[in-house]
Amino acid sequence: MLPAGKSLRTLREKLGLTMRDIETSSARMAEKYRNEEFSIPPSRLSDIETKGVLPSIFRLYALAVIYRRDLRELLAWYGVDMNNMAADLGMIAPPRSHVSEALSGMASVQMPTRMDPGFDQQRTTNLGRMVEQWGLVPLSYLAQFANSDFTYGYIGVQDFTMYPILPPGSFIQVDEARNKVVEGVWRTEYERPIYFVETRDGHTCCWCTMRRDDVILQPHPLSPVQIRVLRHPQEAEIIGQVVGVAMKLTEWHAFGSSSGSKAQPVLN
Repeated sequence: MLPAGKSLRTLREKLGLTMRDIETSSARMAEKYRNEEFSIPPSRLSDIETKGVLPSIFRLYALAVIYRRDLRELLAWYGVDMNNMAADLGMIAPPRSHVSEALSGMASVQMPTRMDPGFDQQRTTNLGRMVEQWGLVPLSYLAQFANSDFTYGYIGVQDFTMYPILPPGSFIQVDEARNKVVEGVWRTEYERPIYFVETRDGHTCCWCTMRRDDVILQPHPLSPVQIRVLRHPQEAEIIGQVVGVAMKLTEWHAFGSSSGSKAQPVLN
């Protein structure tokens, strides 16, 4: 792959643009936004193209507009691939649960494009061995599967409200259309709906029970978190029901332990 600067020069020459053209166009952009950081003098453009000088975010945006290219493509030339964000999210574990918007701007996603014919979704299996081919799929192709009622959340590494059903560090899918608490008798804890709730202190996942104008936020019986009773919807708003979850079964920390030591299994 060509160095980023040389790729930019090749692109400019293919479009028949001179350095003066870039200066003029970027000056217009600087005038529009009242920010001289968008302006690219010929001497600076020459340094970017031939000396490996890193352009500022303003100048890189200006070049993307002038060259009619996606800014994410230019970022990738400089080693910043936005399609790696999904994988890189696991490197950082915020302590509090929250709504996740990190992936909303992604244009494509790395996903399986061909599975082994012997794959049986009813059986537990090593998914990595069943994928015959991975490919970069445009998200526009996946639009047919889109559902605007879904939002996505992340269970903070210090949020043990629904542990062990929803371990800290899990990503969840939330159906916002199911934002009314369903009352009933549940045969198992897995049948009872789990709700994604926003309170004044942040977000959490829990079982819910309505009592007149109050909502009872009930954690899992094995959780160290206490039951809370809050005014609804003034103090607690039910965003929706958790309908999907992606979790890691390793690299979480026991409640009350330091972040430097991983939870150790108990041997009987």
